[in-house]
Amino acid sequence: MNAPPSVTVADDPGLLVRPVVRQAAGAPGRLSFARRAIGPLIVVALWAIATGSGWIDPSILPSPAGLAKGWQQLWTEQDLASQIATSLARALAGGAVGILVGLTLGTVAGLSKLGEELFDALLQMLRTIPFLALVPLFIVWFGIGEAPKLLLIALATMFPMYLNTYAGVRNVDRKVIEAMRSFGLGGRRLILEVVLPLALPQIFTGLRFALGVSVLVLIAAEQINTSAGLGYLLNSAQMYQQVDVILICIAIYAALGLSADLIVRSLERLFMPWRAGIAVR
Repeated sequence: MNAPPSVTVADDPGLLVRPVVRQAAGAPGRLSFARRAIGPLIVVALWAIATGSGWIDPSILPSPAGLAKGWQQLWTEQDLASQIATSLARALAGGAVGILVGLTLGTVAGLSKLGEELFDALLQMLRTIPFLALVPLFIVWFGIGEAPKLLLIALATMFPMYLNTYAGVRNVDRKVIEAMRSFGLGGRRLILEVVLPLALPQIFTGLRFALGVSVLVLIAAEQINTSAGLGYLLNSAQMYQQVDVILICIAIYAALGLSADLIVRSLERLFMPWRAGIAVR
């Protein structure tokens, strides 16, 4: 019985290269994660030392262990998971409407001179209005239900999406568009297959800003007569001066913002793998 032919490194140099590449790819990732964790870990350590040694009054700033205990109480007694889900649903619903409207208006204004004349001046005026100033007006117009909360989030997220989409479409090289038209590509196919893909870097920048703004506006929107959500917990904690609950709610808002940014980064790597970045050593 003949033995299978042996393959040496000389026959396939990839045998030597491929394992090294896999090891080199994993190590920088772990090192990068460790570097990112250094700052938060130092802050938590100093926080624990300051509260444990009595330098800071626990009524002003509870210790990390106290916050962990407060988190457990909120999770069991206040159904914290349901409160987070309620706030997240508001942010996603309002943000989705605002992002879609901003993307559409930005594309129209970027592609068409008429669209720019119709929408740009109005949107530039509206975006300078502080969204907190609209809260009383929205309550008068839409009541104290879910409608003013969602509209406030949608309006705030629309502007960064519009501005970045408009800039991205306008910065597309006109020579590329003319070349595609010379090949017979036009109308909706030209927009979907050429213009929007070339504008993706700016569009994703707008998406990152919009999702971050949706979390910021969520804090203000949930001050409007809420009976559920993180804003409800925050209002109750402020009334009873529960510093630990206030800090937990703030930490959850921060985690939602960070999660939104990580989602956009993942989408960027998926749709634009060529923009992974350049390592400078």
